[in-house]
Amino acid sequence: MRLAGVGLVILAAIFWGISGGIADILMNKGWDPIVISLYRGAVGFTCFFVWFLFRFKDNWIFSPRVYIWSLLAGVGVAGNFTFYFLSIQSSSIAVAATLMYTAPAFVLLISFLLRIERSTWLKWACIFGVLMGIILLTGAYNTDSISGSFPGVVAGLAAGLSYALFIFGFKNASSIGKPQTTLTIAFFALCLILFLFVDKDEAAAALMSADLGWFLLLGVLGAGISFIFYVIGIQRTAPTTASMVAMVEPVTASLFGVLVMGDHLTILQLLGMALILFTITLLSVKQSN
Repeated sequence: MRLAGVGLVILAAIFWGISGGIADILMNKGWDPIVISLYRGAVGFTCFFVWFLFRFKDNWIFSPRVYIWSLLAGVGVAGNFTFYFLSIQSSSIAVAATLMYTAPAFVLLISFLLRIERSTWLKWACIFGVLMGIILLTGAYNTDSISGSFPGVVAGLAAGLSYALFIFGFKNASSIGKPQTTLTIAFFALCLILFLFVDKDEAAAALMSADLGWFLLLGVLGAGISFIFYVIGIQRTAPTTASMVAMVEPVTASLFGVLVMGDHLTILQLLGMALILFTITLLSVKQSN
């Protein structure tokens, strides 16, 4: 059962990695990160709302705890989407990715403080291994090729903290209510938050642009399908494990860049990818046992 949960989280992370590549294409076309995040969330909300309506009586639940945790999850997703793109704009993809994937450290510390799970040397070793792999994969060790501006660093850390928030939000909401309910409430909150900050004219222009297909594909893969897998998977997985297993996302994003966008991976990047996959596999096997 636990291994099945880990597998679903990995599938979600793969789709997130692909959606990151699609978002990169849209940013290169000049679209604002908040507009991209809004469309990703709005398409996802549409998918979840339709899923929710199919069995409305079974999915509807009146529980303040479900609403509170789902709303917190929505805030976390909105922050994660937006701060990650803003960090890329202010610094670089290497800095943004490395800082965002400090999330397992936040998750582990919060889980330890709340007595959700025990802090062990294996978990800390896995966190360290994954972070080292991401540093190698993203090239964040090369200070000559990256720019670490203060706003970029702050935004990257905020993306990681937001990631930790939506893990806890979804974990707690899903333990009480149905995935359909949790996702619908969370992404409705996400859309409301991002709508307050988005450039309304640019958002409206996207509907009539030639890039609408990219926006729809981003929403379906990066929210609709991936978060369904994620919410079902996280019900069967510890929060720290889920956050670390989801680190397969930068590996998928790198492969997307190689296969679709013509990027090239160095020996160190391949080593980082192997380190991430090895650590995830080790953690998954240990949990399944």
